[in-house]
Amino acid sequence: MRLANLTGRLHLITDTGAVDVADASGGRFDPDPQKVYAQWADFRAWADGASLPEGRPYDRTELGSPVPAPSQLVAFGLNYRDHAAETGLAVPEGLPPVFTKFASSLTGPYTTVRLPEGNVDWEVELAVVIGTTASHVTEAAAWEHIAGYTVAQDLSERVLQMSGPAPQFSLGKSHAGFTPLGPWLVTLDELPDPAHLRLTTQVNGEVVQDGNTHELIFPVPTLIARLTQVITLHPGDVILTGTPAGVGMGQTPPRYLAHGDVLISRIEGIGTLEQHFTAGARQEAAA
Repeated sequence: MRLANLTGRLHLITDTGAVDVADASGGRFDPDPQKVYAQWADFRAWADGASLPEGRPYDRTELGSPVPAPSQLVAFGLNYRDHAAETGLAVPEGLPPVFTKFASSLTGPYTTVRLPEGNVDWEVELAVVIGTTASHVTEAAAWEHIAGYTVAQDLSERVLQMSGPAPQFSLGKSHAGFTPLGPWLVTLDELPDPAHLRLTTQVNGEVVQDGNTHELIFPVPTLIARLTQVITLHPGDVILTGTPAGVGMGQTPPRYLAHGDVLISRIEGIGTLEQHFTAGARQEAAA
């Protein structure tokens, strides 16, 4: 199942196009894409057995975030060994570093991002969307709490992120447009192996990241199990699971996004994000 946010309304993406869920269900489910996660079990039961009408054509510019207003947006760092190595930081032992991204940074999959001052970097990530409340769950039970996967870019302004005396991860990663999600949510039954997905990033057509989720130090069930020993995850919450090697700060010399750059992020079996970058107001004035 592929679930999309088209012009702010919940749609199923089928072989024939996009089907409006509120219309197809006779109003049983709200058109608001975020509200479906609170009814996830009922929705899955309906969608799996529903006789759907023919879908309509749609333009990719209509797509918004499949999770537009999560109550929590949790992210993990240093969850790939090669990425930890390129940053010069130690591989985590008990749990990767945990931080939040603020929901105001969320956007859909195809966007233009104004660059703030500083050094803006890329980080393609598998995003996990929660479908049922999770508290003190085991690794074995963690899969039952997942609604599906989507693609995320954890855009990061490194100057603010690394400023002291304590790093400002959440602020440095939460500028407007810094968390594109999409292009839709894909349920796990659509994926041949949900634990083995290739992730890539291209900058202006050049592949800069090429990894696989089987390389995660802490796989998805472990992240959920350990996280829920402390916090409760609610339906519609989002977890960013970490990025593979190839980020800009890890290159020699470091490389960051600039005006006119095009960033394409892909995860096999899920889809593609595309971000175009433009200079911010102060940068334009300085030029």
